[in-house]
Amino acid sequence: MKLSQLLERLEYEVVQGSDAIEISTLTYDSRKVEKDSVFVCICGAVSDGHQYIEQVAESGASAIIVEKEVDAPNHLTVIRVKDTRYALAMTSAAYFGYPAEKLKVIGITGTKGKTTTTYMIKSILEGVGRKVGLIGTIETIIGDTTIPAANTTPESYMIHQYFSQMLEAGCDSVVMEVSSQGLMLHRTAGIPFEIGIFTNLGKDHIGPNEHTDFEDYKRCKALLFQQCKLGIANIDDEYYQDVFKNATCHVETFGFSENADLRADNVQLVSRPGYLGVSYHAKGLLDMNVEIDIPGKFSVYNSLTAIAVCRHFQVPEAVILDALKCAKVKGRIEMIPVSEDFTLLIDYAHNAMSLESLLATLKEYHPNRLVCLFGCGGNRSKDRRFEMGEVSGRLADLTIITSDNPRFEDPQAIIDDIKVGIGRTNGEYVEICDRKAAIKYAIEHGQLGDIIVLAGKGHEDYQEIKGVKYPMDERVLIQEVLEELRAEK
Repeated sequence: MKLSQLLERLEYEVVQGSDAIEISTLTYDSRKVEKDSVFVCICGAVSDGHQYIEQVAESGASAIIVEKEVDAPNHLTVIRVKDTRYALAMTSAAYFGYPAEKLKVIGITGTKGKTTTTYMIKSILEGVGRKVGLIGTIETIIGDTTIPAANTTPESYMIHQYFSQMLEAGCDSVVMEVSSQGLMLHRTAGIPFEIGIFTNLGKDHIGPNEHTDFEDYKRCKALLFQQCKLGIANIDDEYYQDVFKNATCHVETFGFSENADLRADNVQLVSRPGYLGVSYHAKGLLDMNVEIDIPGKFSVYNSLTAIAVCRHFQVPEAVILDALKCAKVKGRIEMIPVSEDFTLLIDYAHNAMSLESLLATLKEYHPNRLVCLFGCGGNRSKDRRFEMGEVSGRLADLTIITSDNPRFEDPQAIIDDIKVGIGRTNGEYVEICDRKAAIKYAIEHGQLGDIIVLAGKGHEDYQEIKGVKYPMDERVLIQEVLEELRAEK
């Protein structure tokens, strides 16, 4: 294709060469440049693509897209734009033939609830024969192919490549998590979202490698509702009005409020041996009784969101109810059968807001003891550690502090920060740095009627230490612990 076709939806300046040249491939990775490639110079957190111009020229690139003044070999075409991340999104869409325009794209943003809701929507839509792709925190699903995720929202080039592959696999729809980072870095720029969803907003992802402050976090979340046709919003969230004040889409709401277009009424906790769930009556835009086998109020919100979306696809009520029972998400309130005496579950809750929601929900089921095992990630805001420690100390009967992904920090230093937060409460705790040993302690000391939560890792099957991801799946650790305990008897 011609370079001008790639640039057709961009404002740009031809600094050197010509935009009429033929190009072969588009890339933002200097290692993937080949003859006649276009290389987009992205300013990343670790490296700046503008530093690789000589290298990509030697590798055969015929054009580069820049946002800075550069010295480039004379044979290279140089295209200058205001923002190369935005340019990457728009050129990627063109390169793959604008696949998003041939799909019904549903985007979900919010601090928590995104992952579970994506799987619920996928399950419901597949119940009426739609073929649905998924892009999210855990994985990307394209037909029968599953690709583990590196980011909640991939780089824009990958998104459009996935969309293209979804079309080839026969998909007609895609549901995707849209992170604040993804919106801030223009990864979803130019995607015509059919529906955008706002779940909730909490003070998370604020730090040196994320958002500068809460206002920036909130501003980025709101961007989704300036590029979708319909916005579906949690009216109960305190920041709902702020997020939607500049929205350009039609808006529908869900929640517990009488003002919600779709609302939950008569919520009942459902509990029996090996089962925690919730039931409610949906009123307003639909009128139906709902029961799901995921506990708590946040599960009501997640299912309401899915129902609100699928109503626009004319899904029958019976299909919605059946599909909600089948929608299971790895690492989200995932119950692991361990003992007939107590309940053990794994959850991804890895910030104060999600941990508080989880623990408060489980306390409503009146366990004998609520035991919370968790750690915090290294090279992230220390405030998260203090806050999570305080939440667990206040709500759990026993906290087991352990290691999560220490990254380049000393695991004990992270534990010490968590203890600062717990110290603000009267909560009891033990500290066991090795996560497997901590899990063994939790199982070994489990009592009749306890609920034990392993929080923070969820779907993750690794532990990141000093830049290396070592295999570590809590499901595997649990089985190893059970075998060791049996052998010790």
